[in-house]
Amino acid sequence: MIRVLIADDHALARSGLSAMLGVQPDIEVVGMTADGAEAVADARRLRPDLVLMDIRMPKMDGIEATRRIRGEPDAPAVLVLTTFDLDQYVYEALRAGAGGFLLKDAPPGQLAEAVRTVAGGQALLAPAVTRRLIERFLSVPPGGGAALERLTDREREVLTHVGWGRSNAEIAEALHLSEATVKTHLSRVLTKTGLRDRVAAVVFAYEQGLVRVGEATRRSPG
Repeated sequence: MIRVLIADDHALARSGLSAMLGVQPDIEVVGMTADGAEAVADARRLRPDLVLMDIRMPKMDGIEATRRIRGEPDAPAVLVLTTFDLDQYVYEALRAGAGGFLLKDAPPGQLAEAVRTVAGGQALLAPAVTRRLIERFLSVPPGGGAALERLTDREREVLTHVGWGRSNAEIAEALHLSEATVKTHLSRVLTKTGLRDRVAAVVFAYEQGLVRVGEATRRSPG
């Protein structure tokens, strides 16, 4: 059972999200809160598997709440709710440790699947959300850095493909490798760079200049 804490300052939004998740046989809503400070406290008290986090809340916004929650030992995953076109803080939420994003108007099935994905330790990179967010809000500094230089050529290549938003299967096909080998290379990339997860790897690829704004869309398969 996936235990979920909902943090949103709108009562109707909390109720709607709870109703959509409550009908899922493998998801349990263990708490709801209206501000970021309470979300941090409730995450410690309730020990959920995932926090569904709004960005704009009183007392403490969702970015700072995410940073504090993800900084705790055995921290739950965080799935950020965003309106995308209005929120200009999404990139900071990535840096704070969010595992992915969900648009507020997502249908029930997509919401449940996003919860399962992020709670399972995978990044929700899909594609049109995460990539467009990064391309819109990220200013890319010059490439380089000690962490990048610790990577082998193949590891850099895999990281670049991750930055383009490709799945392990797509990377394996493009580089003529097995998926297991791609996973191994990605694991080494995360270890050598100290990155948390795949979302952080995408941000890092942009920051280091391996991927340029707009390039992900042009390079993506299909």
